[in-house]
Parts: sequence; structure tokens; C-alpha cells
Amino acid sequence: MADITIDLVTGLYREYRGDLEQVRQEQRRLRLTAPSMKAQLDDIEAEITYLLLRHTRPETVVEIGAYHGWSTTWILRALRDNGRGHLHSVDLIAASRRHVPSELTSRWSLTQDNARAVGGELLRRADYLFIDADHGRRFARWYVAHLLPELRAGVPVSVHDVFHRRRAKPFSEGSVVLRWLDEQRIPFFTAARRRAPRVQRELSAVKDALGLGEPVRVSPANPMIFFRMA
Repeated sequence: MADITIDLVTGLYREYRGDLEQVRQEQRRLRLTAPSMKAQLDDIEAEITYLLLRHTRPETVVEIGAYHGWSTTWILRALRDNGRGHLHSVDLIAASRRHVPSELTSRWSLTQDNARAVGGELLRRADYLFIDADHGRRFARWYVAHLLPELRAGVPVSVHDVFHRRRAKPFSEGSVVLRWLDEQRIPFFTAARRRAPRVQRELSAVKDALGLGEPVRVSPANPMIFFRMA
């Protein structure tokens, strides 16, 4: 897989436009039928996650931090549309079980535990890693030392809540991950409004041109970063 870039992402929006519109409608209906569900991903970062999963066609996806299941359902719809793959989610709470539609659960396993339950054997099989859990630097120091080194080269990784500002907050998960990426000379991609306003404007223009401009969730922050292991 090539580096994650604006050219790759805009191309994926065009390639999967029809499927993405269907998923956006499904996610919009899910919010209406599950009003207690807290939707944590903003639209563009959720859509990029879906598109990268469609593009890479993973067999094994690991999600650390399912919470109410909003990211979980985006991931599961991508696996459904691919016709392949299984999602292994880990979270201390099991609220996602109340919200993930039954028709998606055949490709899903949830372990109610902390991130240490994600063993090396599963990570070595992983084709995509999604992280949205504890945002403290202690947790980040642990997973850059113990989780990321288990991944194969080329595996895409998503980390949420990095860029709520132009720079990651000091002493945060984001600051640790960004330092590690710099040390490893691994580039990252983000559509965060504060960090990469030009990227967000360009993607918003592409979405408008494709008829995908109506929000599913009104929140423009999109603080997630995306990268692939070297």
C-alpha cells in the first residue's frame, strides 16, 4: 500500500462514492434509532477509515476502544462491503453491544478488557489497527513500545484525538505518537481542521462535488491521524 496522501484519499472518495453514500445513510439512521449512542468520530475521519478499509481489504482488523460502537459500525460496514474480514474490538466497557446492529455482528468479536488483552499473536496477524482509547501519554508510551512493533510493515494505523489544536497537546497521547513517528521517519496524514485546514477544505469540496456534503454528524474537528507502518 502506498503512503496515505490527499491524492489517495480523494481517489478513494470517487471510487467508492456509491457505497459510501449508502453507509452514510445507514449511519444516519443508526443515530436516529440509538439516540443514547455517543458518536465519537467526525464525518471525514470516519469516511477515510471506511475508504482505507475498502482499499486495503483486510482480513483482520483490531480496534482498541469501541466505546458506544460508532467507529465499530463504520469498520464493520466496510468489512461487509468488502465481503471479507473480521473485527476484533477491545474495550473496558461493553456499551457497543447495545448499538451494533445484529446484521453486522457475524464479523465482530468484542473483548471486555483493557488494551493489554490484545496479544502479540493477534497483532502479528492484524492488517489494520484502530486506536481510540486512553489519550494519556502513559498509555501511548506503552503501545508505541509494545503494540506498534508487533505490526507488519505496510499495516495502516489510525489514532484518534491527536489534533484538536494545530499541535498536539503537551504530555498527551498525540505528542508521544507524533514523536515516535518522527523518530521512525514515518509520515502521517490528517484532515484535522486545526492542523490541516487546506486538506479539510479540499476533501469537503470533493465531497460536495460527489453529493456527499450533507453531514452525518455535525462536527468539523476530525482530529485523527493515519499512517502505515514502515
